[in-house]
Amino acid sequence: MLIKRIASKALLAGVIFGLTVMWGCGKDKNANAGSDSSEQQDQQVEVSKSDQPFFKLSLAQWSLHKMIQDGEMDPVDFAQKASELGFAGIEYVSQLYTDSLDASDDPDLAMQNLLKTLKEKSEQYGVQNVLIMVDEEGDLGVLDDEKRNQSVENHKKWVDAAAYLGCHSIRVNAKGEGTEEEVAAAAVKGLTALASYASAKGINVIVENHGGYSSNGKWLSGVMEKVNLPNCGTLPDFGNFCMTEDYGSINDKECDNAYDIYIGVSELLPYAKGVSAKSYDFDEQGNQPKIDYVKMLQVVKDGGYTGFIGVEYEGDNLGEIQGIEATKKLLMKAASELN
Repeated sequence: MLIKRIASKALLAGVIFGLTVMWGCGKDKNANAGSDSSEQQDQQVEVSKSDQPFFKLSLAQWSLHKMIQDGEMDPVDFAQKASELGFAGIEYVSQLYTDSLDASDDPDLAMQNLLKTLKEKSEQYGVQNVLIMVDEEGDLGVLDDEKRNQSVENHKKWVDAAAYLGCHSIRVNAKGEGTEEEVAAAAVKGLTALASYASAKGINVIVENHGGYSSNGKWLSGVMEKVNLPNCGTLPDFGNFCMTEDYGSINDKECDNAYDIYIGVSELLPYAKGVSAKSYDFDEQGNQPKIDYVKMLQVVKDGGYTGFIGVEYEGDNLGEIQGIEATKKLLMKAASELN
């Protein structure tokens, strides 16, 4: 009997010891598993970070100009639409508000009311006001001093508008009639005058390659070098490098003198305060036949640019919303393939 009791106690002790060891091992194993899980989470975070592009995405309002001009969309709803499409920033186009401003008996009051509405909308939908593309206010490369000075005056209200909205820049045109040297000299005068005014407002004056001499990367970068002001720069556009078309579109069939788009962008990047991702009709693979987006984004990345890249769709084979989404998708895909 005594022997049986001793044996039973020994057996019970062994069982308890075994359970204790097993529990301890199980606890260690769970601790290691927790550690492994934490490491996996860290790796996932790193992968997620590496998947982010080197730039932020903004939407150029010109991508929606057909809908706006056809009355399908109110231009004051731009911020809402951009937010719905997943953009962090927006780039206004001044001419899309011309009709509403001109219709008022008091243009200054109309501008104040418009800007108040646009700012409220941008804050409501959580998008950043990036810049205003200004057109139809005169060219800053006009040779005639009086006309050029008037162009400078016309642009000042848009400098003030950009400051109110919290934009960093207005985009202007540096066109003019004359020789390369004459227009360059005039553009330097016009840009210097406007940038000097804009400096006090904390606003940049930036020139897009947008037809004529401005679609020559070497010419425009030379103008920037001569202006030599920190708040005067460029807005390289992927596609506006046709020097024989009014607005420089390489998509125009009549274009017979196009500047190399990759060289052009690289020449403008040292002065860039924005970049415009132009897109036209898409092929079946979702690419741009006229623009190698991987090659172009590599140029932009190598140039050290990390700001907003604006989506600017100008194609015809997709609706504007579909074209915007396709351009955004192509940008993200191309960014993932960069070195």
